[in-house]
Amino acid sequence: MPPSTSHTARNILVTALAVVAFFASTGASDEKRVAVYSAVASYSVAVADRAGREYISLLEILEPLGRISAHSEGGRWKMRFNESDCEFIPGRPRGKIRGRDVDLGAPFLLENTRGMVPLGALGTVLPRLLGNAVSYREPARRLLIGDVATRVTAQLEGGPPPRLVLSFSAPVNPTISTEPGKLHMLFTREPLVPPGNTAWSFDNPAIAQATFSEGNGTVDLTVAGKAPLMASFSDGGRTITVAAIASGSVPAGMQANPVPDMATGPADNSQAPGTAPAVPLRRLVVVVDPSHGGAERGAALSDTLAEKTVTLGFARLLRHELERQGFAVVLLRDGDETLSLDQRAGAANATHPALYIALHAASEGAGARVYTALLPVAGQDRGTFRAWNTAQASALPNSQAAAAAVVAEMQKHQIPARAYAASLQPLNHLLAPALAVELAPGPNGVADLPSANYQQKAAAAVADGVAAMRDRLGGQP
Repeated sequence: MPPSTSHTARNILVTALAVVAFFASTGASDEKRVAVYSAVASYSVAVADRAGREYISLLEILEPLGRISAHSEGGRWKMRFNESDCEFIPGRPRGKIRGRDVDLGAPFLLENTRGMVPLGALGTVLPRLLGNAVSYREPARRLLIGDVATRVTAQLEGGPPPRLVLSFSAPVNPTISTEPGKLHMLFTREPLVPPGNTAWSFDNPAIAQATFSEGNGTVDLTVAGKAPLMASFSDGGRTITVAAIASGSVPAGMQANPVPDMATGPADNSQAPGTAPAVPLRRLVVVVDPSHGGAERGAALSDTLAEKTVTLGFARLLRHELERQGFAVVLLRDGDETLSLDQRAGAANATHPALYIALHAASEGAGARVYTALLPVAGQDRGTFRAWNTAQASALPNSQAAAAAVVAEMQKHQIPARAYAASLQPLNHLLAPALAVELAPGPNGVADLPSANYQQKAAAAVADGVAAMRDRLGGQP
């Protein structure tokens, strides 16, 4: 748990803007990453450039997927993932997995106890460790574990106006942008794979072609033609219809502004032709904040396990469960970054979420503890700006209700849980309802904390509790 610190009253708006500038200055969007998709969790891991090659941390790839431990012994780096053992010698291009030799193609690296392997070796290393089929699309940095791929088919309807109907095997929610003669759909969370060909050509000048490209963990599906193009969603996000439109007109059944964003999900335009388009339902935003990170390791849960490692894996699973419940999720850190408590609060406030959830882990006790803020003596508000140390005051009743809902769901999932009030920052700095979930050991003790199975069970319970509060959270001012 982070220590409490005292702060003078300050302007929340100024802090939020400063944090937004901080994130913009980091250039995170340009960072090389591998996107990982599995039945357990979907997440991304940063890529490092070393000696002219791209490397990735084995621990960060595997942590969300199962129980893992690692240590150095006799000049060798040894790791155990579930029931699989492996060992590597720093500087050597070979190692052993389950007692069998494996060729990495480049030297194994050890950095701050992290074992690093070349990206190109993932397709060889991971199937042996996971015991599951792995498809690594190396140029695109996309890793699919098991049968998780989302597939797409296309059919052009002549119209008028002509429409391209894209059917997906699972719901999708891409970011959509347009330029003259082109409509781009950027998929960042979906394990979308290309069809047999990476381009479709159509005998229609209005919608002439659709192309599929992937890179740096994302997929770009681009539709091109000579007419302006507009997209709409239907069938719960399983169908995207792209229509060519005449200048100044909107085809019947299409959204005038169909581009989804963080707070609105795919619009369902399944109403009868000629009627007014349905207004998309508002997707509530939940901010998930894995505590600690970077130079701040948090509690030492064991000789080799740091709190920051458990909270990040837990956060990725919670994001997945909340998204399944229809929430939009912002993860304040999706890697090993260092963020101050003020930066976390400022970034969360800047997103105007329906709920903020901080995640912690402890080596004592069992099950989970759910905290809401214990506010200090009220500071002085200044005009329309709230005092920083008591910003949570107006949201506290909803915070306490959300905590009670999460505790109830955890108990239903056979996870011992209790609710507490504590002076735990940054809860008191949040304008929205806010709570902290501290994961404690399971039936197998501390060994359960990094277990994907244990974390998954807890994440599902938290998401169910948040879903039970949906209507109340949606009524937030």
